[in-house]
Amino acid sequence: MAFIVCCLLALAFFIDADAQQLQSNISLGSSSTPTNNSSWFSRSGLYAFGFYKQGSGFAVGIVVAGIPQKTVVWTAKRDGGLVSDNATLLFTRDGIALNSTQGQILVVASPVSVSSASMLDSGNFVLYNSSQQIVWQSFENPTDTLLPTQALLAGKQLVSAKSETDQSSGFFRLIMQRDGNLVQYPVDNGQDGGVQYAYYASGTDGQGSNVSLTLGVDGRLYLHNGGTNIQNLTDGGLPTRGKSYLMRLDADGLFRLYSYDLKQNGNWSIKWSSSHGDRCAPQGACGFNSYCVTVGSATEMVAAIDCRCLPGFKYVNPGNQTSGCERNSSIGDVYNYTIQELGNTRWEDEPYTVLSISDIEDCKNSCLEDLNCQAAVFTGQSCSKQRLPLRYGRRVTTSNIVLIKEVVISFTSPAVDANVPRGRGKKGRIVILIIGVSFTVSGSILLVISVLVLWKHNAWAYKRMNELNGAAEWNEDVAPRPYAYEEVEKMTNNFNEEVGRGASGTVYKGVIGNSQKLVAVKRLEKVSAEGDKEFQTEMRVIGRTHHRNLVRLLGYCLEGPKKLLVYEYMSNGSLADILFTPERKPYWEERMGIARNIARGFLYLHEKCDTQIIHCDVKPQNILMDEYMCPKISDFGLAKLLQQDQTRTSTGIRGTKGYVAPEWHRKMPVTVKADVYSFGIVLLEIVCCRRNVDWSLPEEEAILEELAYHYFESGELGKLVGDEEIDRRQLERMVKVGLWCIQDDPSLRPSMKKVLLMLEGTVDIPIPPNPSSFLSTI
Repeated sequence: MAFIVCCLLALAFFIDADAQQLQSNISLGSSSTPTNNSSWFSRSGLYAFGFYKQGSGFAVGIVVAGIPQKTVVWTAKRDGGLVSDNATLLFTRDGIALNSTQGQILVVASPVSVSSASMLDSGNFVLYNSSQQIVWQSFENPTDTLLPTQALLAGKQLVSAKSETDQSSGFFRLIMQRDGNLVQYPVDNGQDGGVQYAYYASGTDGQGSNVSLTLGVDGRLYLHNGGTNIQNLTDGGLPTRGKSYLMRLDADGLFRLYSYDLKQNGNWSIKWSSSHGDRCAPQGACGFNSYCVTVGSATEMVAAIDCRCLPGFKYVNPGNQTSGCERNSSIGDVYNYTIQELGNTRWEDEPYTVLSISDIEDCKNSCLEDLNCQAAVFTGQSCSKQRLPLRYGRRVTTSNIVLIKEVVISFTSPAVDANVPRGRGKKGRIVILIIGVSFTVSGSILLVISVLVLWKHNAWAYKRMNELNGAAEWNEDVAPRPYAYEEVEKMTNNFNEEVGRGASGTVYKGVIGNSQKLVAVKRLEKVSAEGDKEFQTEMRVIGRTHHRNLVRLLGYCLEGPKKLLVYEYMSNGSLADILFTPERKPYWEERMGIARNIARGFLYLHEKCDTQIIHCDVKPQNILMDEYMCPKISDFGLAKLLQQDQTRTSTGIRGTKGYVAPEWHRKMPVTVKADVYSFGIVLLEIVCCRRNVDWSLPEEEAILEELAYHYFESGELGKLVGDEEIDRRQLERMVKVGLWCIQDDPSLRPSMKKVLLMLEGTVDIPIPPNPSSFLSTI
């Protein structure tokens, strides 16, 4: 009798388990709207697929619907924007289609034709083919959440939501790497960024290429490779009856295990948190120019954070401290330079130059004397000069780093932290030194004189910096040095090795004297008045600039018709060489870094130079790559320098066909937005690794900018990159930035500052209109 009872109980168990995975199929042609049959429910009613309310509109996804505190666990097309209440979901043979005022897109696309769908009680939404085989499932395409029995497979990732109320992609990712390591990064610094950007790792690298992260029904979060358990992140063994669990990568960058008592109808409670609950651990928990401070115990799972601005800065959005900080534009009463010290903080160390300095006062003075220096990290042996913005700041207890920051503030500006001492820093203590400026007198004469004096002083500073670096060959002056023609002939071995050729001349490889320093020598072959003008322009423009993403002009030769320019040597050729040569094609994250660095170079030209510069000939051939694959903008022969009271200029058509902004052709005055247009074309080329115009392709694919908008509008952006494994959310962001840059109307194009912020993922990117829509209105 006991045996029969056991058999019946076991049979009941299996019947119930099987029933949990069954649901009356969603048949082809089924539809729903936000206001009528808004969701397709699982058999028990615990989960639902369909519309859910977000902000002022609706999104499509999966929610835990059987509890009062409805919780989003998966979102379709999370960065595609919201829809209104007149949208419709329709189940078609291609998947789940969304019809809205923007047209029809597939929010769930099946690789093959489908015949039915189900919302399972496991929380998994699946599509079946005619043989009732699963051909697509939400469990294999997670957004920010894992449910019991769901695995994060090798090569897959979770991306946090932007906030608790905004399910669009946020700022943090959790990657199950193919080396077996589970790692967290900020979204814009993936595996190519190196360990300095990782703020959590399981330490299981080397355990195989198919390691997965799985959440068990008892709350055990573990890593395994097939049948082999590699590591338990949580112990598990939690009650299963009447309980629901989920693991979520939260908007603050930590991933947590949550529990919900289905009988109590309470709230989700935290059972475990990554990074030991340290909410300042995520790189980027606070925005640019602000640093993270934990409020309460750093190990408390519910501890709060406080994002504090650097001295002289204010919150970009006072209602959202994590949005970062910007300069405080208030001006004081005295024109003076001051130094403030901010202690116990650590930041990303990304210098443009490093000096061997063992005294903090020398580091202070060197940064003060260098107009390019906005921050410096002092370690006791070196002084690393940096520029704004600073990121990944957090309060620490032990470090020997000193940061020097140049800002415009009042002389009497209060200290950022009352516990931070002022005055001379001591080795072994974290100090941030802030250079402040404030003004007096009603006129501008004093300011102009002061800037001139500082500029002259800065030339001396470059000389001193070179001496400190032992660069005796280049310590005569900040300006490029003159060469005799015979010197350049010797340098290039009588122009023996050609490394490039352009419209205005040929480039040769050279070596400087005993230093064996490699250089590139450009010999201008145009000796007309136009060629002379280009030579003088390039001399004036690049000779006065200094930025890590601009090619450095070292010297020149001007002997009658002989005009030569001597540059630092770029060992990896041009961006065109690597983009359009299949075997040299950079991988996705490397291309994204290249795009951001190019944007930084143009931001410097447009907004940070003493004289605003429009390059006028932006193309991959004029962006050179150094030995570290860092891009540097070159060839300023067509550049235009704007006077201080100028924002635009009128001139003849400049640049290269395919990259020239439309306003040139209309003979309209041009602004820096002409460079933005050309950058947009280059950005699309970087994304797709193909030329903007390629008539070897079918006619409908030959023009990249038209093809990019077509695929963006149809929701088929993946076709731009073929079978390359990339971050689809990043792909959409990069294409949207490119489409905004190439708008026909210059006023619609963003500034390079805004472009960089969009590329870095720190600002929202609205849906771009058709770039050529302006043409139909003129």
